[in-house]
Amino acid sequence: MIVVATADFEVYHEIVGELRERGAAFTTVEPGDALPADTDVVIAGPGDDPDVPCDVVVADPNDPRAAVEEALTLLRGGGRTIVGVDPGPNPGIAVLSGDLVVAVFHVPVEDAADVVREEIVDAPDPLVRVGDGARLHGARIIDALDDTAVELVDEAGTTPYLGRGARGMDDVLAAVNIARLEGDEISERSFEPTAGELDVIKQRSRERSAENRTITEALARRVARGELTLDEAIERHDGQ
Repeated sequence: MIVVATADFEVYHEIVGELRERGAAFTTVEPGDALPADTDVVIAGPGDDPDVPCDVVVADPNDPRAAVEEALTLLRGGGRTIVGVDPGPNPGIAVLSGDLVVAVFHVPVEDAADVVREEIVDAPDPLVRVGDGARLHGARIIDALDDTAVELVDEAGTTPYLGRGARGMDDVLAAVNIARLEGDEISERSFEPTAGELDVIKQRSRERSAENRTITEALARRVARGELTLDEAIERHDGQ
């Protein structure tokens, strides 16, 4: 059982809201009052000083979710933090504590590495597992996590069948499955676009260009590597 015991109204309000949103079992008491017999974790505010015979989590008013996640992790016995990433233009990201999924995200690829770093910043010995599909996007994420333990995972079969009402969840659910699969340790992922991938980029540039012009292969290669956006490449080409 999680018990919220704080005199800080802001902390109380934010923590209770997070716990309700998670569907977690909890109760509240006034600081100094007797705790329920089945108390496992107490969440307190930075100004509280609980003297209790159980785990205590001190909540930051600016980050109540982190306190709730820590309390839930303690409640369930903890576990290594593993982040699964299903790469793509909008990667699915799943954060696991042991076997428990504690958070999921679906964000633009340019935000993915920052989201992962935020989720593992305080975790001891975290691990990130990235699917081996969407090579360009995966390489971009892996290279941005150069100070983190990363495994490259064979993502074949990780995307489940989506039944009624689950549309749009495929990337997130695949990320959960990727997080649970062992991969090969990797520190960087070199990416050399294929001729077919360059042709697709050049075709897209022709379709988007106001004058129906096709960017050069050199510019297409820079787009493929993430060094330029397609619009930036078109602008540079038009300026030549």
